[in-house]
Amino acid sequence: MHRERISENVFWFQSEIYAQVTAGVIAGPQWAVVIDTLATPEETLSIREFVEHELSLQVRYVINTHYHADHTWGNCFFPGATVIAHSLCRAALEEKGLPSLEAAQKQNTTLKQVKIVLPHLTFDRGEMTLRVGKKNLILSSALGHSRDGISVLVEEDRILFAGDAFMPLPYLVDGDINELVASIKKISKMGLENVVQGHGDIILRGEIDAAVKENLAYLSAIRKSVRTALKRKNPLEYLDEVTIEESGKSRVHLGGLAEPLHRRNLRALYRHMLEHKEQFEGED
Repeated sequence: MHRERISENVFWFQSEIYAQVTAGVIAGPQWAVVIDTLATPEETLSIREFVEHELSLQVRYVINTHYHADHTWGNCFFPGATVIAHSLCRAALEEKGLPSLEAAQKQNTTLKQVKIVLPHLTFDRGEMTLRVGKKNLILSSALGHSRDGISVLVEEDRILFAGDAFMPLPYLVDGDINELVASIKKISKMGLENVVQGHGDIILRGEIDAAVKENLAYLSAIRKSVRTALKRKNPLEYLDEVTIEESGKSRVHLGGLAEPLHRRNLRALYRHMLEHKEQFEGED
């Protein structure tokens, strides 16, 4: 697991095991906040060990940016902590997370100690704020990757934990392309020093504009590809020929997972646009 201090009392962690998924810690004088957990019990427990032994703090709050397993299944390793999330995150964990974990545990014995811990404190509109020492955390919606996505802004440091609303390769299979575009555009206007992606490396201030443009260009490219496919006699065969490179991204992102995720993006967007064809007429 990689670890980096982003600013005073703000730390970043990145998995070396699964898809470069990330988490964060904001340390106060008496307790700490964890933003997301990592994909394996071992790495999540390493975060807890860092907080308890190197910072000499306890974790009081865990914030889940969305319900997906690689960001939430470690909630159980912070006993006594209050879990905060969007109200739809709680609903999705209850509906989808419990059966998904049960199925995964049959395949992977390392997950036997994992238990789904549902968020205790939720919100569904506007913002929620949380004060940690001298840091003000602002939680707000960041949709598009999923219906329950939120981001966490460390206001004083202008550091945004964007969750999966911002990734090296935008991923919309469980979300909505228009909402994802809106979330990415919002990030470009926030005057940030750093963007902590849900997966991948930290984006520095001088890199944010380029990263935003690249992600928006990718989403525009796949939308055009799907629109073209809808006019073809064999649309899925056409989409199978649309490479990630011609859509403006590299297949090396996310530890080599970018290519299959790109394929899923195309198929999911095709199904959505086929179902709502009239909604996309005349769009760029």
